[in-house]
Amino acid sequence: MSEIWQGLIKAWELIISLDPEVLEITGRSLRIAVTSTVIASVICLPLGSIIHSYRFRGKRLLISVVQTLYSMPTVSVGLLVFLLFSRSGPLGGLSLMFTPDVMIVGQAILVMPIILGLTISALSGVDKVIADTAVSLGASKFQTALVTLKEARFAVFAAMILGFGRAISEVGLALMVGGNIRGFTRTLTTAISLETSKGELELALALGMILLSIALVINIVLNRIQQR
Repeated sequence: MSEIWQGLIKAWELIISLDPEVLEITGRSLRIAVTSTVIASVICLPLGSIIHSYRFRGKRLLISVVQTLYSMPTVSVGLLVFLLFSRSGPLGGLSLMFTPDVMIVGQAILVMPIILGLTISALSGVDKVIADTAVSLGASKFQTALVTLKEARFAVFAAMILGFGRAISEVGLALMVGGNIRGFTRTLTTAISLETSKGELELALALGMILLSIALVINIVLNRIQQR
């Protein structure tokens, strides 16, 4: 018990002293997670609007598949990305393996079902009168979709926040395609895993405390959005 307490004290000292390695790992984790969330949002928001706005055969099945992928294992996505970007893969010529760029691609794929599915749910919760009013005033389908999306903006933003939380907390994909290279692809989760296995509890605890703090901020933001 005393060793854990001492480890917590040293971990807090690393955070307070703004240890360069701690700052570097935290900054890289935030940068990768934010970038992947933005990319996924740019793809999923218009796609979710299209799926919501149009009626087509298999729509319910498609939504069910998207919702099923909420719990898609990170290692499965990691395997898919590895096969695509490895030297023998179809995108191997891009030489992106074991770089932050391929981690961004992998995390974007990972969070896309969450953002897409929750965006569709958010748009479905908007009163149909709003869309009907927009159409009666001469709005095009694109303009009507924008109005509906604006009405659901708080729920859509919550979906993006949840996607970010999923991205920054995953570890399997980051290890498989990033390689946990010190000073290059090491993130909060992969560093915690490595340092714990090495017995370096001080750094692992410091990074764990930062990750928990980020999770706390995410929950506070989500609660505020739900109140709106």
